[in-house]
Amino acid sequence: MSSTTDIRKRRTPQSSASTPSATPAYGSAAKKLRTPIVMATRSKWIVLALASGACAAFNGVFAKLTTTDLTTSIASSIASAFHFAPDNKIVEFLVRGTFFLLNLLFNAIMWYLFTRALTSHTSTTQVSIVNTSANFMLTALLGAIIFSEKLPGLWWVGAGLLVVGNVIVGRRDEGDKKKNGGGLGAGVGGSEGLVVGGGGGAAASGGIEGVEREELLGLGGDGEVRESLELRGEARRTREGVLVNT
Repeated sequence: MSSTTDIRKRRTPQSSASTPSATPAYGSAAKKLRTPIVMATRSKWIVLALASGACAAFNGVFAKLTTTDLTTSIASSIASAFHFAPDNKIVEFLVRGTFFLLNLLFNAIMWYLFTRALTSHTSTTQVSIVNTSANFMLTALLGAIIFSEKLPGLWWVGAGLLVVGNVIVGRRDEGDKKKNGGGLGAGVGGSEGLVVGGGGGAAASGGIEGVEREELLGLGGDGEVRESLELRGEARRTREGVLVNT
């Protein structure tokens, strides 16, 4: 029986040390593979939301150019360049029609990009915030450049408050999603880990029993082998019961 105890002491640490070694390696590899995918997904919805906001801003510019007096000056310059009369109504009609078609085109592109951004991200609030902020700021910039609009200081104060409010709402929405989904994800992950760990433990236990049986057959008769295996089986079942209860 002393030799049996020595064999068990030699075998048990090796098997217990080798069993969990695969889990950290697998986890680190999965984490390295998952990180670029997560980063790409995050940057994708931001780019789409910014692009949709920019298209919305250009949509507004072309809509205004369809009806404003500035388009008359633009049409006169184009007519003079082609040696037509500056007040040629056909040229002006074509210019206004072009701006109207561009208005429809950018409107369609804006909705397409906005829909793609919504499907690429889990939070509709954050997508709307980025879209609205980009649209708001770029519209002000284009209005100042193209239409020579002057923005008072109060407008910039209001724009700053709008951006700050959007950021606060977006962070609160993200925090709520983490609280609601964190517990469920941890529970599922823990259950999967227990199932995987249990399978590995059962396989390791089966391998240990096979090795112990072969070595004990070389040391004694069948009676001693049976008695020793029964005692070890009882001890193993006791340990497993304690682990399950804890």
